[in-house]
Amino acid sequence: MSAPQQLLIAGGGIGAMAAACAVARAGWQVRVYERAPQFAEVGAGLQLGPNVTRVLHAWGLADALRAVAAFPDRLTVRSAITGAELGALALGARSVARYGAPYATVHRADLHALLHRASLAAGEVHINCGQTVLRYEDLGTAVRIHTGATPVIEGDALLGADGLLSGMRQQLLRDGPPQPVGDLAYRAMLRMQALPAAWRVNQVTAWLGPRLHLVQYPVRGGQALNVVAIVRGAARPGDVDDSSAAAAELERGFHGTCTPLRDLITAVPQASLNPQPWRRWVLAARPPVHGAAHMARGAVALLGDAAHPMRPYLAQGAGMAIEDAAELAQALAMDAVDVPTRLQRYALARWQRVARVQARSMRNGQIFHAEGVVRMGRDASIRLLGERVLDVPWLYGR
Repeated sequence: MSAPQQLLIAGGGIGAMAAACAVARAGWQVRVYERAPQFAEVGAGLQLGPNVTRVLHAWGLADALRAVAAFPDRLTVRSAITGAELGALALGARSVARYGAPYATVHRADLHALLHRASLAAGEVHINCGQTVLRYEDLGTAVRIHTGATPVIEGDALLGADGLLSGMRQQLLRDGPPQPVGDLAYRAMLRMQALPAAWRVNQVTAWLGPRLHLVQYPVRGGQALNVVAIVRGAARPGDVDDSSAAAAELERGFHGTCTPLRDLITAVPQASLNPQPWRRWVLAARPPVHGAAHMARGAVALLGDAAHPMRPYLAQGAGMAIEDAAELAQALAMDAVDVPTRLQRYALARWQRVARVQARSMRNGQIFHAEGVVRMGRDASIRLLGERVLDVPWLYGR
């Protein structure tokens, strides 16, 4: 019996763990190289549409997901200025009935831990923390990586799953760094029991206002509330990225919004689960993928944010990485063809899908932050059409 083929993965985040899980299930040996000395809990939440939970269920992870996630009953869109409800989309049982899988909200660390455990149980997976893949050599019949911490490592394929600032992407495509999109994101994780009863609801709430929006939803089975506020603006030289600065920026940014929204922002320091109540990100992105060659070349492929960073306005960043992982495993299981051909099949199957999601995310950002008559038209459309504009069948139904 021949030895199993070996996939080397640069990066150890959610996309990398999903790929390790899926590819190990396909019979490959997997070696993961993560630059951090250990996996750490990052206090941020994720939304997983039914297109994503369907994949996790297919991997036998439905019970594991149910143990750590929340499953909101509905998505509500409200005006950030008046507080009025503009429209709603039923989730819960409707999502299962229409798409065959639930809509879930989960703490990023819980999903990562779930996939980490699943990858180790799926087959021969080796996790190497504290090692950064510095460069690679594509030999045609094999690929070599250099980490600086070990001798040269050789495998049959290399997957760049090393995030937005991917070093593997730079060696493969040489297309420079991602560019700021002009938005600042502020994230907080709150103890649900520390909040007023009116806020302890099992739903996703999106508040839309001019040049800003805020999304809140439960995670950890409803024990915590994830809050993400995004405001138009660029970081300035000399800005200090600390909680007090973030809180002051948010108070200024949300001045003029409705009382419930300002009250939520004010409550964050007292209800925070983290010593640093707010964490700020300068959002950066790339144009949508425009060909399979931007996701795989030779024995090297890209996945997740390394391939197609998503703006957060469609909540599909982690989802597209998990979909990538499932498609990659199917391609690598095609034993009748060589590895570069398999990776090209993966890229051909994925690039148009992820480009469409990238483009829709960009468009959503413009809609969410609309001003003037465009904002008035947006609000009127949501009031009139409701579920027809809030649902995304082409995305969720796959």
